[in-house]
Amino acid sequence: MMQTKTAYQKRQDAYQKIAFLLMRFSIVLVVLVLLFILGDIVLKGYPALSIDFFTKVPVNRMTQGGIYPCIVGTIELVVLSLVVAVPVGVIAAIYLTEYAADGKIKWSVEQAVNNLAGTPSIIFGLFGMAFFVKYVGIPLSLLTASLTMGLLIMPVVIRTTQEALIAVPKEYRDASYALGVTKWETIRHVILPAAFAGMITGIIISIGRAAGETAPILFTGAVYYYPRLPDSVFSPFMALSYHLYVLATESMNIELTRTIQYGTALVLLIIVFSMNMIAVGIRRHYKNKQFN
Repeated sequence: MMQTKTAYQKRQDAYQKIAFLLMRFSIVLVVLVLLFILGDIVLKGYPALSIDFFTKVPVNRMTQGGIYPCIVGTIELVVLSLVVAVPVGVIAAIYLTEYAADGKIKWSVEQAVNNLAGTPSIIFGLFGMAFFVKYVGIPLSLLTASLTMGLLIMPVVIRTTQEALIAVPKEYRDASYALGVTKWETIRHVILPAAFAGMITGIIISIGRAAGETAPILFTGAVYYYPRLPDSVFSPFMALSYHLYVLATESMNIELTRTIQYGTALVLLIIVFSMNMIAVGIRRHYKNKQFN
């Protein structure tokens, strides 16, 4: 015989249906908002895209010409920031996860990392200007901006790398130790390859933040108008995010540069998306390699 549901069970089923309905509604709402934003940028920015827009320098107070120096400067900024943040962040995460003993010191360091991850980006910009420029004496340049941006994204790299290392099954470590392998060899040849796919996630998040932040580079190296490529890491540079900020807030004729603004935003999205796809491809390659 079929058992009839009690009033309590019926009430719980109703709550569950409502919860699932709210979750579906939230997902649809987020997707619609994302599509609306992307669609608006694509529709208004697409007319600005051309060969000249990608290969020429800005002219006539940035109301004409292209954004080639901004594109190159943004890519260089992202790459150098990752060069600064990823090695240090990964090493710090390995130490905290595999070597540091549980206690107040480890807890304090992890809390400091969490707090830094939530610190406003403008604070990093002011710190970069005060420390790298004023104290160390490095001129406003691509180097100081990259060092500052590297500090900004480093907490993200540390936390995501820690999570990836923790997610590696304990059996991997035990099997390696049982064969007489040292701790460092276990980390290098067993744990890091197994966690690599998860570590890429932190790099993906860092790419988007490094390319899109304006405040840190505002004080440390990005300039309003520099119609050529940086001669070295000690040269100032143009970046897409700062270029967009200037066009939207300080242009002599905002309406005249409206198409250029949306075109710059679209190019920035394309660059971030392309870098993310490369990182996702690397992550998928190593993940498939791990399970094959």
